[in-house]
Amino acid sequence: MKSPALVAILMAMGLFFGSQAARAEPLKVGQPAPDFSLPDQDGKTRTLADFRGKWLALYFYVKDDTPGCTEQACKFRDDIHQLTDLGVQVVGVSVDDTASHASFAKKYALPFPLLADSKGEMAARYDSLRGDGSLAKRNTFLIDPEGRVAKIYLSASTSRNSADVIEDLKKLKGL
Repeated sequence: MKSPALVAILMAMGLFFGSQAARAEPLKVGQPAPDFSLPDQDGKTRTLADFRGKWLALYFYVKDDTPGCTEQACKFRDDIHQLTDLGVQVVGVSVDDTASHASFAKKYALPFPLLADSKGEMAARYDSLRGDGSLAKRNTFLIDPEGRVAKIYLSASTSRNSADVIEDLKKLKGL
């Protein structure tokens, strides 16, 4: 029979090593983007394959309806015509649930999907999950039409993220 102390130690080790295994190595430019399959604010499942053949600005953000995240989302919203003219789809991701995303998207008229990564698994694959696993980091990945990471923005600026994506995409496309 196992002692309660031994059981507690084994459980703690399992949690520690399990969380370490869930962490991805940092992505690098040129690598294939990790696949995903998550519901958006309308409950529609979105996958990386849905965006094949298009550029994808995949941005991870901390929490719906907070000042920085609202600024970042609204900048992408305000720049959506420039982004779509460049052939870019925008997708936001946080650990909030679909109901929270639906409310956030409606409140700010966000014209792009917000994916509900409530278990943080996608954020972990993109090395964009905070240490305690409760929130995403503010990272953005520009993914090319073949599904490869073309540009990485770590700790992305809430006020400049969409403008930086536009500027860099123009350079990548030679415009």
